[in-house]
Amino acid sequence: MAIVKMKKLRVLAMANRREELLDQLLRLGCVEISEPDGKLADPAWSALLRRETSALAEAKSELARANSALDALKRYAGVKDGLFIQRRPIGQEEFLGDGTVREAREVSGRINTALQDIARLQGEEGRLLSRRAGLEPWVSLDMPLEMNGTAHAAFRQGVFPGTVEIGAVCSELAGADLAAELYEVSGDKQQRYCLLACHRADEEAALELLRPYGFSVTAFQGLEGTAAENVSALDRELAANQKARQEAEAAIAACGPQKDALQVYADRLTAENAKHANAERLLTDGTVLFFEGWAPAEQLAQVQTVLEQYGCAWEAADPAEEEIPNVPVQLKNNWFTKPLNMVTEMYSLPAYDNVDPNPLMAPFFILFYGIMMADMGYGILMFLAGTLVAKKYRPKGTMGHMMGLLQLCGVSTFIWGALTGGFFGDFLTQVVKLTTGGDFALPSLFTPLNDTLMILVGAMALGLVQIVTGMAISFVRKIRAGKALDAVFEEVTWWIVFAGIGLMAAGITNLVLYAGIVLIVAGPLITGQGLGKIMGIFGSLYNHVTGYFGDILSYARLMALMLAGSVIAQVFNTLGAIPGILPVFLVISLAGNALNFALNLLGCYVHDLRLQCLEYFGKFYEDGGKPFRPLEINTKYVDVTK
Repeated sequence: MAIVKMKKLRVLAMANRREELLDQLLRLGCVEISEPDGKLADPAWSALLRRETSALAEAKSELARANSALDALKRYAGVKDGLFIQRRPIGQEEFLGDGTVREAREVSGRINTALQDIARLQGEEGRLLSRRAGLEPWVSLDMPLEMNGTAHAAFRQGVFPGTVEIGAVCSELAGADLAAELYEVSGDKQQRYCLLACHRADEEAALELLRPYGFSVTAFQGLEGTAAENVSALDRELAANQKARQEAEAAIAACGPQKDALQVYADRLTAENAKHANAERLLTDGTVLFFEGWAPAEQLAQVQTVLEQYGCAWEAADPAEEEIPNVPVQLKNNWFTKPLNMVTEMYSLPAYDNVDPNPLMAPFFILFYGIMMADMGYGILMFLAGTLVAKKYRPKGTMGHMMGLLQLCGVSTFIWGALTGGFFGDFLTQVVKLTTGGDFALPSLFTPLNDTLMILVGAMALGLVQIVTGMAISFVRKIRAGKALDAVFEEVTWWIVFAGIGLMAAGITNLVLYAGIVLIVAGPLITGQGLGKIMGIFGSLYNHVTGYFGDILSYARLMALMLAGSVIAQVFNTLGAIPGILPVFLVISLAGNALNFALNLLGCYVHDLRLQCLEYFGKFYEDGGKPFRPLEINTKYVDVTK
């Protein structure tokens, strides 16, 4: 139940061996290089050493291009990863070798060049379409756009708001005794497109008369020929643009077979980014380099081999007391507790000097999930889904933990379903009734509908067991920390109270409960000061009674979710059986059970998580741990094997 013990590393090496050393630490995957901020603030160090720069920005840019290329293949080559990425094994030497890089870098470059062409062509298409839209209303005007008049006549194209009545404007223009005519070329709901033809001597007066109607002169800068001729030219440019885009998209699609190489390349660049990021944490004067970091004590021998291979001067020591808050946390895991990392990391890692919660939580989490789900059919589906995804796709990280947890909870759900006789609710009972007319029921130890009170009492009893377990962990930690009085008055007192209540309810004796009450009173009197002694009695009594018994009542949700899931499944089965037709029953029952399964899959997880994080962790857990982030090969698409 302990967290992995860490050693503080201090390493001095020759600067010319930096790349080789980082490569080996990357392959080793168990050393976290920490930021040297404290050293930089020390004048003795800052005068001698400077922070080394690296090609991190370039590596990040190259990774962005590789990811962009992969996204382009999904879009233009129809290459999809599906819901889960199917990871494939690759040897470490092949993964880190130069052959992985050369071809994929060239493919990535081609795809990104094509993407730039597509972006440029899309921008150009937008510009052409905008110009075409501006010319479209003038297509019917058989007059060159550059023609603005003759020696005595002026021609002005312009627009009115769509609400203007052009006939009324023409009448007013005619009544003004001006040598001017207004012709409507086209119109839509927003605007009216018109041509004003007038004598040059009357141009200013005509425009002044039209201004109150919102007339705005339109200029066609740099265009020659009619609007129709310009639209035809733009159509040809748009067609050429479309053809060029199709060619660029086809060039990307042709790179589809290189998807695997690109994925390996992207993972390789991720590893390179990690190496460059760690290189920036090194201190050097150009001749030697220095860094501090952390490594698991159990892997120190491997670290020693690498460091001595490159002639490093180094030391490893246990973290000092003041360093405890900064020590990274790595949890010890086995096949049973590893999936619970998903829960712990979602909440918060424990402090380095706390306990690993996974072994303490795993039995309760898996047990409670099975109680709430409690159906053999659902359990089988959970186990099969977790197993198939884990075997076929080999997911890592949170998704890998999720599949492992799904398998374990599936087993628990199946067992509790067998105890309650549930298989997609009463699915088999209804099938037998529809096909043979007989009665059939799976054997069960108890059922949610008939033994609700017993299940409720059992749920709260299990809650009491988990709470007492949390108190026991807290008791041990306080004793080890030298806080014996706190352990006695916080934990032992209330164990005696719980035992006293049980013995009193059983009619055996009241003396144990009285002893517990005496300790409740004595605790604040012994540990408190002044008026706090008296107030502490009431505070302790109120806080613990409402806290412990409120927590125990929270476990009633185990019964509630078991009952709800069973009832919903049976309701859908009953609805499907009403027509008395087996195919109709199967459709309604399977659809209803699918909905019930999906809702309970998430609901049971959320409620189980609440019981662990609030009712259980609150008794002993101290969070705030920093995750251990070693320099390692962390991949998305492949599994790197040594």
